[in-house]
Amino acid sequence: MRSRPPLTRAEVEEIAGTFAVLGDPTRVRILDALSAGELCVCDLASIVGISESAVSHQLRLLRGMRLVRTRRAGRQVFYSLDDQHIVELLRLAVTHVQESAAEARQPRLVRAEAAG
Repeated sequence: MRSRPPLTRAEVEEIAGTFAVLGDPTRVRILDALSAGELCVCDLASIVGISESAVSHQLRLLRGMRLVRTRRAGRQVFYSLDDQHIVELLRLAVTHVQESAAEARQPRLVRAEAAG
């Protein structure tokens, strides 16, 4: 039995858009860096290993999807994850990937026994 109503078309589109934006490795690295706290473009460029221009382009997309927000301090702009939901989404994705990798390393017989 369903505990909530089905997603609306608008909700489905928004969720699909969010996952599409998260489908880029560079954007995932940026979000991962921001999960430790707010950073400026120059620090993100150094951490992620791409130009400041490329970071700015990716941040513009992430802001458009409300995944990151800005804080201005004089002429400098700092970026952070928009809210705790983004942190949780990243944490769940990391857990999923790590568990999948651990399962892939198990011998097939052990996996078959666990499923049965």
